[in-house]
Amino acid sequence: MAANSGTRPRKRPVQRRSRETVEAILDGAAQVFERHGYAAGTTNRIAERAGVSVGSVYEYFPNKDAIVVALAERELDRERETLLALLTQAEAREPLASLLRRFVDAVVDLHAARPNLHRMLFEEADHPPRAHACVLRFEEALAHALEAILRGRRVGGDDPDACAHLIVQTAEALAHRFVLRGIHDLGRDGFIEQTTRLLTGYATARPGSTRRRRSR
Repeated sequence: MAANSGTRPRKRPVQRRSRETVEAILDGAAQVFERHGYAAGTTNRIAERAGVSVGSVYEYFPNKDAIVVALAERELDRERETLLALLTQAEAREPLASLLRRFVDAVVDLHAARPNLHRMLFEEADHPPRAHACVLRFEEALAHALEAILRGRRVGGDDPDACAHLIVQTAEALAHRFVLRGIHDLGRDGFIEQTTRLLTGYATARPGSTRRRRSR
């Protein structure tokens, strides 16, 4: 995306019909980008797929980049709600490893549901400040929920907040890489098991336990 391109919607849909039109545009854009990628995902193709006129597209979005940002915001909002529900509804007696395994499994599911769309949104297209802010909100919401869990179980070292942020970001980054390119020769079950062990070991390590011991 060009750095100086406007990525804010022209107007916010208020009436039901307007909201339905915007949703149709975003649904159409997702399908077009999945099939054709960012460069070939033109507004004409998006309008045709959405079943609206190009004028209707431009009524709400100034350019293709604004559609990409709005689509990224929508996808991240949906993922955040799914993962937040998993974390906030976790039982206090559930072992941390079990919870983290379910979390990693859910992250993989979300990435695997529409891998081509994820690739386009978070690799092919550039990220202007609005898109970065959306990613930050996504990570912050999950990290704060996870931090509360770590503190309640008295794990996370001497900085549960940093621990929670790193767990969220690591799970997201590894799942993205695994779904799109694979990691070593791991299958899905192996990836989830190894990633769970990694994150659980980090969360439950005692402060200072990873420091190199002084030689006698």
